[in-house]
Amino acid sequence: MELPTPLLSQTVEGAVDFKGRPVLRFCSGGWRSASFMIGVEVAERFAYYGIGSNLITYLTGPLGQSVATAAETVNIWSGISMLLTLLGAFLADSFFGRYRTILFSSAIYVLGLSLLSFSAMLPTTSSQNSQFQLLLFFVSLYLIGIGQGGHKPCVQAFGADQFDALHPQEAKSKSSFFNWWFFGICAGTFVAILLVTYTEENLSWSLGFGIPCIMMIIASFLFLFGTNTYRYSIKIYAQTPFLRIGRVFVSAIRNCRASSTVIFDEEGDGPDLSQQNAGQFSLAELHVMHEVKEKTMVHLDRTMGILIRARNG
Repeated sequence: MELPTPLLSQTVEGAVDFKGRPVLRFCSGGWRSASFMIGVEVAERFAYYGIGSNLITYLTGPLGQSVATAAETVNIWSGISMLLTLLGAFLADSFFGRYRTILFSSAIYVLGLSLLSFSAMLPTTSSQNSQFQLLLFFVSLYLIGIGQGGHKPCVQAFGADQFDALHPQEAKSKSSFFNWWFFGICAGTFVAILLVTYTEENLSWSLGFGIPCIMMIIASFLFLFGTNTYRYSIKIYAQTPFLRIGRVFVSAIRNCRASSTVIFDEEGDGPDLSQQNAGQFSLAELHVMHEVKEKTMVHLDRTMGILIRARNG
C-alpha cells in the first residue's frame, strides 16, 4: 500500500528528512531538533575551553616546557584550530554536508580527547617515555583542533536549518535560537573554566582531560538521537560558491599558460570565448565566465547611468 503524498502546505520547502523524502513541518525541525544542536555546542565549548584554558600550566608543569615555549605552542594550536574551520566549512558545503561533517568531527574530537587523557596517565620515568608522551600529546591536541574545525562552522548553521525562515512563527523562533545558542556557549565555557581547571590542578590532569571527553561522548550520542527529527537542507547538493570560484581561478591559470590568441568581438567589450581553443574550458566554466561577464556589464551600465544623472542634475 502506497503512502499518501503529503500536502505542500505540510512540507518545508528546500528540506528533506534523513531518507531524502519531503519533510513534514509538524514532525521535524523546530525547537525539538535545535535543542540537540545547542546541547552539542555546549559540550563542545566545554571540551575546547576545558582543555585550552589551562594548557599553558600543563605544558610548563608535567611536560616541563618554558613559559615562552608553552605560550607559543598554545598560540600556534589555537590559530591552526581556527583556520581549520575554513576547511571544515568547505568540506561540509562541497562534499559531506553539515550532518556528516558534524558526525565525523565528533568522532575525531572524542579520539583526540581520549588520547590526551591517556597521555596524561603515562609515567615519565625515562627520556624515551617522556618523548613518547610529548608526541602523543601533540597528536591528540591537533586531533582536537581538527574536530573543532569541523564542529565550529557546521553546528550553528545546521541548527538554524531546523527553522523555516519563510514561516512567520518559525522565523521568530530562529531569532530566539541564536540568543540561546550564545547563552549556551557562554555557560559551557564558564563551567569548563571553573570545573575542569580545578580538577586538573587539584585532583588529576588525566581526570581533568577525561571530563571533556565524557561530555563529548554524551553530546555525540545526543546528536545521533535526533537524527530522524532533523531537516536536511537540499542546498548542499547544488554547486557551491567555493567550487565556482575555484574553477574560475583554474580557468584563469590555464588561460595564462595557453598560447592561443584572444579574439575580441565586434563591440570590443570582452573576449569571444567561443573562438578560443575548445580544449581550454569546459561547458560549466564557459557558463560561469559568461555570467561574470554579464554581471560586470550590468554594473557598468548602472554606474554610467548614475554618473550621467548626477552630471545632468
